[in-house]
Amino acid sequence: MYFLTRVVCSFPLLLIATTFSFAQHDDVLKLWYKNPSGSTWENALPVGNGRLGAMVFGNVAHETIQLNEHTVWSGSPNRNDNPEALASLGEIRQLIFDGNQKQAEQLANKTIITKKSHGQMFQPVGSLHLTFNGHNSFTKYYRELDIKKAVAKTSYTVGDVVYTREVLASFPDRVIVIRLTASRPRSLSFSASYSTPQPKAVIQTSSTKELTIAGTTIDHEGVEGKVRFKGITRIKLEGGTLSSNDTSLVVKDANAATLYISIATNFNNYQDISGNENERASTYMNVAYPKSFERILNAHVKAYQKYFDRVKLDLGGNNAENLPTDERLKKFSSSHDPHFAALYFQYGRYLLISSSQPGGQAANLQGIWNHKIKPPWDSKYTININAEMNYWPAEKTNLAELHEPFLKMVKELSETGQETAKVMYGARGWMAHHNTDIWRATGAIDGAFWGAWASGGGWTSQHLWEHYLYNGDKEFLATVYPVLKGAATFYVDFLIEHPKYHWLVVNPDMSPENAPQAHQGSSLDVGTTMTNQIVFDVFSSTIRAAETLKKDAAFVDTLKQMRKQLAPMHIGQHGQLQEWLEDIDDPNDHHRHVSHLYGLYPSNQISPYHTPELYSAAKTTLLHRGDVSTGWSMGWKVNWWAKLLDGNHAYKLIQNQLSPVGTDREGGGSYNNLFDAHPPFQIDGNFGCTSGIAEMLMQSADGAVSLIPALPDVWPTGSVKGLRARGGFEIVELYWKDAKVTRVVIKSTLGGNLRLRVPNEVRLDNGVALSQAVGKNQNSLFQTEETPAPVISSRANVTPPQLNETLLYDINTQPGKTYTLKAN
Repeated sequence: MYFLTRVVCSFPLLLIATTFSFAQHDDVLKLWYKNPSGSTWENALPVGNGRLGAMVFGNVAHETIQLNEHTVWSGSPNRNDNPEALASLGEIRQLIFDGNQKQAEQLANKTIITKKSHGQMFQPVGSLHLTFNGHNSFTKYYRELDIKKAVAKTSYTVGDVVYTREVLASFPDRVIVIRLTASRPRSLSFSASYSTPQPKAVIQTSSTKELTIAGTTIDHEGVEGKVRFKGITRIKLEGGTLSSNDTSLVVKDANAATLYISIATNFNNYQDISGNENERASTYMNVAYPKSFERILNAHVKAYQKYFDRVKLDLGGNNAENLPTDERLKKFSSSHDPHFAALYFQYGRYLLISSSQPGGQAANLQGIWNHKIKPPWDSKYTININAEMNYWPAEKTNLAELHEPFLKMVKELSETGQETAKVMYGARGWMAHHNTDIWRATGAIDGAFWGAWASGGGWTSQHLWEHYLYNGDKEFLATVYPVLKGAATFYVDFLIEHPKYHWLVVNPDMSPENAPQAHQGSSLDVGTTMTNQIVFDVFSSTIRAAETLKKDAAFVDTLKQMRKQLAPMHIGQHGQLQEWLEDIDDPNDHHRHVSHLYGLYPSNQISPYHTPELYSAAKTTLLHRGDVSTGWSMGWKVNWWAKLLDGNHAYKLIQNQLSPVGTDREGGGSYNNLFDAHPPFQIDGNFGCTSGIAEMLMQSADGAVSLIPALPDVWPTGSVKGLRARGGFEIVELYWKDAKVTRVVIKSTLGGNLRLRVPNEVRLDNGVALSQAVGKNQNSLFQTEETPAPVISSRANVTPPQLNETLLYDINTQPGKTYTLKAN
């Protein structure tokens, strides 16, 4: 527990230089259980280092460590464009303009949807099995995942011997290491073997007593599998003997043992698979094997904590912390367990650190953990929401470096997507549809209902701009500007004038995966709200990037002129934000995708302070859709309610997400290992909820750094350290009590104006009141584009928002300086 100095909140805050200690329930940042996982994969505990992933089951007599490597995918370099699209584009557009969406969809299925691969699959390498004879009867069982150290641990007692296992995926050494110990000498005996669902894999032991697995991934949908992989397991003994047979290593009467697992492939990049998997796997093993477990552990923890320790969150605690994680999960929605929310927030950060590292592949639909040879949705990258959501926590929760794999993927998509734009749509620039994979395929897949969506490139490109807004690095901006410009250029060529409304619109278009009743079950339409919002953002960010870099003045003028002609948002007859240009929304539509609220989050086109009518319409839409939804959709809704400044409703969604899946309730939830349940498992919901909790505590996309903007009643007192805001600001420490800020320390890395929105009056340390903010924030990294006025139905009843009073101040900061505000 920690103690806060009692304050009288009517006193002003003082800007002073003081150092406070920061307290957190650090000793209980663990997922822990009283029972093994059994055969249920979603009970196992994940470890990873961005290249390797492992699921630790914690079973006693027959332990399983399920293994993944980030580049083990089916197939090989390939393209999946459909060149028939261009010739049919005019006909498809006319059908949609004429209201014949179903006919347009049928034609698009023939000419836009690929006739080749619908995307390749992320696949497992296999599993390492450890068999302990005589361990069927045991007592004092315990297993945990310590997310402060990124180490999984299992312990139990057989007879009078205590057995302990520790598993980690080393960040610096790129191996998985398993440490086995016994409390009595000569008590450790087991065998180690591999199994795999890979049909072209060979498992054997070597003369040097190594256990190996080697193979080539499978062919899929006409694309030959050419990814070669190699896995090596070595065992280092302390006492005892090591022998082998054809498929197993056998340990007898050891005091302790350390197992080293190295896995590598021939994958270099999406167009080059000429690497040597054998040399790579051997090199990683030969470097790691001479090191003791203690040495590897210390280096691993240090490398991991470089990221993890940047952010601390304390929402308070109680006796619920003494319960196993699965029991807390069952009770969370009906009890007060604030620490569990903080644990879940940090678990999302743990999962991102473990599944996304610089130089590696981006976290996919399951992060880096998958046990199925044919996983749901191929465990690839769905870029109409899910892949983007994976990276929502990256900047704000101080993991900006881990954004790099996704940003690199966007750059690679901008390369492959140029041909798609040209061949399929006769357009310059680049584009992607709603899915991609490790081979950076950008064609349309699955079916026109889902796949004939042209804004995957536009949305993903905005992550490059967001990264710049946080770090202000103009050199970085210059390197990614061609990607931004290319995304904008595609829309310049692809937009078409609406014959009735004369706005510039995308056609064919859709609001992802949803279909209004008026369209005979077809999702295809023209100028949907989400797409209009994405195009507005793509044009706006490209304009600002070009002006920042002082280039392409003529292109900027073109974008500004075209931006004026985009369709504005519409408020419909029910007071809702229209999903489509026509007022055809159904208030009883509870679809999981609420794509037209992209403008509320992750974009900032809808604001309680700047667009009150759109704010009210967005709230009405969310109330119509309801809270019941899939896991990832609940994660998005936490962010939306936070942006609507309704912390209590955001918290209700957290409760829904932290409910056991499969219980007597609809929608998604969480598995016992706190993996998000769509169901099945999708990791995006974990990341979405972590982002949402951060948004409840601090927001910076609406022209100011806003502190505790959506604090729920159940978190009246707490503290957070290390959140990042746009403009290069870091919340070094933030304390609040009774929903009022009592102390905040903010570091300015770039200097410039800090516009601060707080619930308390603020004064400088010399007693002179700060300047009240007036007009637009002059810090260019906080600049927001003015949202065009909405078209409002004459039948709409739009209720003005009732917002809590806040104070808005400007502080002129200097680079590298820290500013402390404290209640007197």
